[in-house]
Amino acid sequence: MRNRYVHLLLPALLVSITPSASRAQAGRTEAAAVAATVARFHQALSAGDSTAALAILAEDAVILESGGAETKDEYRAHHLPGDIAFARAVRPALGRVRVTLGGDVAWAASTSTTAGEFEGRPVDAATAELVVLSRTPGGWRIRAIHWSSRPRRP
Repeated sequence: MRNRYVHLLLPALLVSITPSASRAQAGRTEAAAVAATVARFHQALSAGDSTAALAILAEDAVILESGGAETKDEYRAHHLPGDIAFARAVRPALGRVRVTLGGDVAWAASTSTTAGEFEGRPVDAATAELVVLSRTPGGWRIRAIHWSSRPRRP
């Protein structure tokens, strides 16, 4: 008698499992898109392409670094050329990027180490980065970046 109802339960179970599986896949796809957006920003800096880097920043983006905060326009005028020069001179070894999604907002946290030489000085630093993004009709855009770094310990 119990086996007679199994054929009714099985489709109901499959229907309840499928949305969760598709949500998980959609989450992985969105997380990958967020990580790719952050990677494109860094690639633009490394390539010396300020236009591409700025296109990824939202108009109201804020960049936090070295104890200060800059708007997108201030970043364009002040730190962007230095960030491009640095990114072109030394390549970081990126650690794991952790992406968290919350609807149309996401944040990507990562660490990296950078070793080399910049402007005649040795560089051996550990860096942490937090990037906050929002989903727009044109894709993910960076709304805020926070960078902090310190000399690496031997």
